[in-house]
Formats: sequence, C-alpha cells, structure tokens
Amino acid sequence: MLKNLLAAIILFTAIAGKAQTYPKDSAQLKLISNYILNNYHCYNDLRDLCKQIGHRISGSPQAEKAVYWGKEVMEKIGCDKVYLQEVMVPRWVRGEEEAFIIGQKGVRKPVVISSLGNSVGTGGKKIKAEIIQFNNIDELKLMDEKKIKGKIVFFNYRFDQMNVNTFDSYGPCVYYRWGAPSEAAAKGAIAVVIRSVSSAYDDKPHTGSMRYDKKYPSIPAVAISNVDADKLEQQLVKEKKVSFELRSTCEMLSDVKSYNVVGELTGTELPNEIICFGGHLDSWDIGEGAHDDGAGVVQAMEVLRTFKKLGIKPKRTIRAVLFMNEENGLRGGVKYAELAGKNHENHILAIESDAGGATPFGFSMTMSYERSEKVKSWLPLLRTYGIYNLDRSGGGADIGPLAQKFGTPVMELLPDSQRYFDMHHSANDVFENVHRRELCLGAVALTAMVYLVNVHGL
Repeated sequence: MLKNLLAAIILFTAIAGKAQTYPKDSAQLKLISNYILNNYHCYNDLRDLCKQIGHRISGSPQAEKAVYWGKEVMEKIGCDKVYLQEVMVPRWVRGEEEAFIIGQKGVRKPVVISSLGNSVGTGGKKIKAEIIQFNNIDELKLMDEKKIKGKIVFFNYRFDQMNVNTFDSYGPCVYYRWGAPSEAAAKGAIAVVIRSVSSAYDDKPHTGSMRYDKKYPSIPAVAISNVDADKLEQQLVKEKKVSFELRSTCEMLSDVKSYNVVGELTGTELPNEIICFGGHLDSWDIGEGAHDDGAGVVQAMEVLRTFKKLGIKPKRTIRAVLFMNEENGLRGGVKYAELAGKNHENHILAIESDAGGATPFGFSMTMSYERSEKVKSWLPLLRTYGIYNLDRSGGGADIGPLAQKFGTPVMELLPDSQRYFDMHHSANDVFENVHRRELCLGAVALTAMVYLVNVHGL
C-alpha cells in the first residue's frame, strides 16, 4: 500500500509540474514562432549563401568562402563562442563531361549526364561501347561475365513512386549509385550509367556519392535523367544494338584543409551539458545546395539568433554546428565526434536538419524509451506548430558518429518529403525552390525542440 501511495504521489507531482510548466513553455514557444515568422532571417541567410557563394563541394573555393560566411553570421548573432574545427576533406573535381547514345544506324543523340561524386573520369578520352541494361542487381549477378566484359552497364532501377514517404524509395535506389558500379566492374564492364535516384520526371540528372571496392577496377560512373533513361530503355527494346559514348575529366585530387563551423551560447546553470544541432555546409557542385543542406545550416543558426534576440539565457550550452563534407566523405561529422571525445564533452542530445526546407511535421529519434517518452510528452506544445509525428526512429549522418561512439541521443527534423527528391543532388536544388514560410516553420520547430530540451533536460 505504501509503495502504491508513493507512486501515486510521484505521478501526481509530475503531472502537476507539467501543468504548471506548460503555460510558461507555451507562451515562450509562441514568442519564438512569432519572431521567426515575422522576420524570416534564415530565409535571407539562405539567399546570401546560395546567391553570393553558390554550390559548395568540399575542398572547393566556394566551400572555403562558405566557412567564413558561416563564421561571420554567427559572430554577428552574438554567440558566446564561434570557432572553426580543422578537418581534412577530399577534393573531387567534376571537370568536363559529355555523352552520346548511338543507335544501330549510327545516329548520335547527345544526352545530359552527371558524373557520380568520387567517380573516375575517362581521362578526357572518348570511350565507346555497347550498352547493356539491367533492371536490378540480381540480373547482373546472374549474367555470364563474357556477355558484360568490355561493355557499358545501364542500371535501370526505378525510384518507387508508390511510397508516400519518399525516403522509403530513396534508400533502395542509393545502392545503384553507391555500390553497383563496382559490381559491374567485377563483371568486366568499362563504365556504368544509372537512372537518376530521383522522383522527378525531367531532363536534369542527379549526382551523389559513390564508392569503389578496391578489389575491382575503378570505372567511370554517370547518371542520366528519368526522361533520358526512358528514352534509352525504349531504344534498347527497338534496336538490337545500342552504344554509349562517354568523355569526362572528373578526378580526385589531394585532400584539402577545411573546417566545421561552430557557434554556441554557454549554459548558465549546466554549461557542461551540450545540446548540439546543425546541418552540413558543403553541397554538390550542381545547383546551389539550397535544400541540401543550406536549409539545415540556416535553421541551425536561426536557433541561436532567436535565443539571443528574445533574451533567452539557456540553462545548458546550445551549439550550432555547420558540418563540412557530409556529401562525399562525412569527415566533418567524424572529426566533430573525435574532438568531442578528446575534450570529454557531454552531449545530452544532437539534432540534425538535413532533409530539406519544406514544411516540418515531426522528428525522428534514436534514444532510450524513457527519453523518447519524455519528448513525446511535449506533443501538446508542439502540435500548435505542425509537429505531430515523433514515432520514427533515426537521426542524421553527421551526428551518427556521436551516437555510435558515445551513445548520444539523436534526432532529425522531418519535413514533408514530396518534392525533396525532385531537387536533391541536381541543378533543381536552388534558392528559388525553397518556400520562405516553410523554411521558417522548420526553424520554429528546431528552435522549439532545443528550447524544451534546454529547459527540461532529457
């Protein structure tokens, strides 16, 4: 009886505490939302990043400019600390690229290609060979090597349009960009063409990172758009023999020194408890990296700006991190975790925004049951700002090393994904394709979550 009574008292106290706290939290979240939606500073920051600097592939002059731009913005915000974390990053250069589809009668049709990130080129020379189509990797594995050797493989694997959550379609497709080129090389192929990992039906191919298996030759790998992939597929049905001609000068150069950019407000009561949040500063070298991941970068900085402008003095240290080299190496995320361990830092939570700047609806979470239930107890506060889904597991690539090394609880902002893979890693990912209000709503959601964890812990 005594144990039951004590449990009831504890439960009643907890509920009463929440009841007393929610009005205060609710009022503060309203101030946060009003400030961000009335000023849209993060949208202006994104315009500057995209239009003054542009795309920012790791190791490039544009990436270097972005580092110092991010540092300057956070200094103007008035952070207690702004500093750079040195990290060596790969330097891949696209160079020139062109391709032609050549029919049975010798008719040459130019096709727009996008070399996959980290791919080797043709050394500027033209390579030409018969192209052979596979709809999936199992078809390739079953094919006799003699029928593949010396040919160019076309992986015609389609983005599944039936999934409402487009990330469910992205996952299976990525293998054909990331690992399938080496599978083709193992069978004797001299180059690989993939159907773009994209939900869009247009003529803009999508790039993205790939990795070579060192056991096999490194061969050129390129993407073509869904429109051109359909045309190639149809031509292969009509004609017995179709060739593909490719010339590219892409290459991997020596590593280059770069930096993560870090800005923080020091906790007034528990400064050693750190809440970090951020996105990646680098992008691919086509488009402007507006959704991927300029949006996450400016939303992270907006959290700090909002705390400063509203005079919110955080109990715990809150830290924005602009990671370098997420796209083709993850060196920034690895370095951040390495330094966190070296400095004996205690991260109570890490949040990533790297899924675009569309309207947010939730957060994914990877943490203990007790912690996730605590976060879910804040849903009555968050629903006002469109956040209703906290049921998905997940985190983010750049904060993954923190979770793996130290068991840090991680979260990722979840925006609506319907248009994301129309733009992702392509020339479509430009500032004009980011909606001002939607971007700002993401900043509201991120700031609200940081505020609640800061006040109540995790």
